[in-house]
Amino acid sequence: MLFTFVAIGLAAVIAAMLTLTLMRGRSGDEPPAAYDLRVYRDQLREVEKDLARGVITADEAGRIRTEVSRRVLDADRALKDQHGGAQAPRGASLVAGAALLAVLLGGTWGVYRTTGSPGYPDQPFKARVDEAAEFRETRMRQAQAEAEAPPIPMPAPDPEHLKLVDRLREVVAERNDDLRGYLLLARNEAALGNFQAAYAAQSRAIELKQGRATAEDYATKADMMVLAAAGYVSPEAEDVLEDALNRDPRNGTALYYWGLMHIQTGRPDIAFRVWRELLSVSKAGDPWLEQVNKEIRDLAWYAGEDDYTPPPLPEGEALRGPSAEDMEAAAEMSPEQRQEMIRNMVANLSDRLARQGGSPEEWAQLIRALGILGDRTQAGAIWTEAQQVFAPSPEALETVRAAAVAAGVTE
Repeated sequence: MLFTFVAIGLAAVIAAMLTLTLMRGRSGDEPPAAYDLRVYRDQLREVEKDLARGVITADEAGRIRTEVSRRVLDADRALKDQHGGAQAPRGASLVAGAALLAVLLGGTWGVYRTTGSPGYPDQPFKARVDEAAEFRETRMRQAQAEAEAPPIPMPAPDPEHLKLVDRLREVVAERNDDLRGYLLLARNEAALGNFQAAYAAQSRAIELKQGRATAEDYATKADMMVLAAAGYVSPEAEDVLEDALNRDPRNGTALYYWGLMHIQTGRPDIAFRVWRELLSVSKAGDPWLEQVNKEIRDLAWYAGEDDYTPPPLPEGEALRGPSAEDMEAAAEMSPEQRQEMIRNMVANLSDRLARQGGSPEEWAQLIRALGILGDRTQAGAIWTEAQQVFAPSPEALETVRAAAVAAGVTE
């Protein structure tokens, strides 16, 4: 509120000074008629001098005296008509001053009401930092965020896929120490939009790794928790992100959500530094690239980096297929060995996409390969997951859809 009073007070002072200037006019200046009168009197004196020196005749001196005297009388008459020099009329000055005061005060208040926050307390940097820290400590927990989160629209799942997921749930319930089963369950629950069940399964998988869990394991769990809370990074998700970043400070998923958490808790300046680091480690096809690149300029402004320019987006990498050595070795294998080699390559690609993500072309390659191997069930599961990953990008999703159609897992 102090700023409001100061701004209006300054506008009032300026208006008052301008009004006084209008009322005083130019009273300190010499009227034009007085200047003319002085000039004409000097001319009369010069006429006498010129006559004494013989420069002009007596007749010429008489004519000049008559003309200058006439001008002296006119100037004297004009001087008497001017009261107070060039002073402006008092009434008009008061009216103009009042109008000026109204325009300045009204304009100042109107602009501030539109672009400012009347009544809002002063916000020095330290106060904003303290307020953000307090909000971060007291913000909504994961359970409440999940309860208030709106449902996430998901494509209708394949009935066969649902049956397989139901069977997988039964298996892990019977074998509580099946690490691979829980990892598969977490991925499939997430693909179906069951994010609470997904991060519960991921938590159990992390427990079963007994201290060998990677940064990606924790980042995946945090990702599922944030999705379950409709994009909100809760204190519980923050703890999981810390676990991921402690293991790998350059983990892309964890850096993205760590920056998002700081945006949500009122520290865009910290978010800028986090996302600047994220852009330095990102690869083509990373799902956060578009959003981060769009918002980081605004974050840079909050951080005082007015001339920040994001780095160019990374270009797509070529699809990683079998090398020449792989093809030469495959030619000497039996059909069973060749089939096993292909399955291993598909498994490696599937594992990399699950851990690191990839371009739509790589997802399409995986689905086509699974279709060629006759594993339509797994191809359908990958297609379901791809619909979630590439939902914000219709063009990328269409690339993957074409492979799913070729594999016979969608129409």
